[in-house]
Amino acid sequence: MKRSRYSLFTRLLADVTPLRQSPRFRWLYAGLSLAWLGRQLTVVAVPYQVYQLTGSTFLVGALGIAQLVPLLLTSIVGGAIVDSVDRRRLLVIAQVALMATAVGLALNASLSEPRVWLIFVLSGLNAGVSAIDSPARTASVPALVGRDLLPAALALTQILGNVAKTVGPAIGGLLIARTSLSLTYSLEAVAFAVGTVLMFRIGSLKPEGGGQRFGWTSIKEGYSFLRERRLLQANFAIDLNAMIFGMPQALFPAIGLSMLGGDASTVGLLYAAPGAGALIAAVTSGWVGSIVRQGRAVVIAVIAWGAAIVGFGLAKSVVAAVIFLAIAGGADVISAVFRNTILQLAVPDRLRGRLSSIHIAVVSGGPRLGDFEAGAVASATTPQISVVSGGLACIIGAFIIARKMPQLDAYHAGDEAAIG
Repeated sequence: MKRSRYSLFTRLLADVTPLRQSPRFRWLYAGLSLAWLGRQLTVVAVPYQVYQLTGSTFLVGALGIAQLVPLLLTSIVGGAIVDSVDRRRLLVIAQVALMATAVGLALNASLSEPRVWLIFVLSGLNAGVSAIDSPARTASVPALVGRDLLPAALALTQILGNVAKTVGPAIGGLLIARTSLSLTYSLEAVAFAVGTVLMFRIGSLKPEGGGQRFGWTSIKEGYSFLRERRLLQANFAIDLNAMIFGMPQALFPAIGLSMLGGDASTVGLLYAAPGAGALIAAVTSGWVGSIVRQGRAVVIAVIAWGAAIVGFGLAKSVVAAVIFLAIAGGADVISAVFRNTILQLAVPDRLRGRLSSIHIAVVSGGPRLGDFEAGAVASATTPQISVVSGGLACIIGAFIIARKMPQLDAYHAGDEAAIG
């Protein structure tokens, strides 16, 4: 009986085999940990500073549009660049550029009258660079761990990302409350600087076949591949649905400070809560490799996300709000693991940069559109109405996508015939 219980426990824990077997993946993992932790500090700092300077939920939501435009513009060419050159070199250049935007935010915050427009510009530049940095990382993972270990490696990256999403905002909120915004941004710059050094240890990461020549034909090929594959379209659509309607991050400052009567640390807790729930789900993700109906798992997870967001909107205390956001984060990480697995196994290595770039545009652009949607609806109604209506719209959207694009719900692991 004890052995049986132990075996069940070990199956629940995340599989760390990719870290044990691939030294290069370990270096990527270490660099990624610093980059994500640094970035999460500003997830709190930037919207908090804009709200502090303007008192406008609309302007906080508008940050999403300021970030979305350069992100989408860069994504159009970013994936083709990732598939044409050494991906390690791109990662190094991206870390340096991200460090520069953090330094700019720190200098602006140190002014007696910080410029709001400069926060928008630097946030936009950061998002644009991320549209190259993120697909370069994602496209590198299959080459470092192989096909069989890919689900485990993606689960490990989810653990890492959600440790950052949990610890980063909480630390960011405390740093803002106890020290200054300038110091918070400066720590982000340091994290990217150290991450740059670690990227050199990965070694060359040239795309399979040496890479495809960058140009319009290369860009067009990636979008043509997606246009012919209904499963991948559904994979992207259901994530956009969840993020646009069920991602109320832009309202966290207003909800934390006004509705819940807290301070900067309360806002930090709201930003950290989804990451905490996602971390728990990721750490206990040892079972994901045994799931065959991966497409249906995505649909169920998105519905659970929407339901938890409705609960958050109805919460009357900080504790209840944090619990519902944690549940939402747990559902999101399960969705992300299976969506990423479907994507990476459905795309050949020569195209992974381009499809990963489109994927990053979706997962990064969706929340920014969600910020704008949440801020606009809150301005016209109330933050609570915005959150609850968004969660309900997310649930309805998931059912519609599952019905209108049945390739996702019907997809089984290893069902290569369903990819087309």
